[in-house]
Amino acid sequence: MGGVHGNPGFSGVHDSPGSGGVHGNPGSGGVHGNPGSGEVRDSPDPWVAEHIRRFQETGGRPRPGTNDLLLTTRGRRTGELRRTALVYGRDGDRYVLVASNRGADRHPAWYLNLLADPRVTVQVGTEVFTARARPATAAERPGLWRLMASARPEYAAYRERTTREIPVVLLERLPGR
Repeated sequence: MGGVHGNPGFSGVHDSPGSGGVHGNPGSGGVHGNPGSGEVRDSPDPWVAEHIRRFQETGGRPRPGTNDLLLTTRGRRTGELRRTALVYGRDGDRYVLVASNRGADRHPAWYLNLLADPRVTVQVGTEVFTARARPATAAERPGLWRLMASARPEYAAYRERTTREIPVVLLERLPGR
């Protein structure tokens, strides 16, 4: 299995509650294999929008000792590109995300978007690539949840706060970019 906080492969950025946007950023990586194909709208959450700004200013290293990523999805209703900053872990060559939405009773918008269109753009550091996103299977989920919760104890508190099962998502890099 992958790493945990302080080891290669685990990071700690806040789990975004959404992926809608107020801050447009043209040309910052599109989905559907068409980078720069339109304006990307950053998360409307002020904390996440600030984190995205710091991510870009620091070449993908907004906080020392963490490995953060930016995820761009296509809005399921609008078709617009939506970007958010997320915590990730690693499981081999796959990236692992938790759609916690801070324990809210609804899934985050970015998760609903990737269910509708699983082709996403991922930025880790200065590297940008296309990936296919999918929920972890029932067999994969327990080990991946332990990986993420061991590095981010707040996930256990989030799970107690909600009646929904908090999804664990895998990002699998697509060939090419």
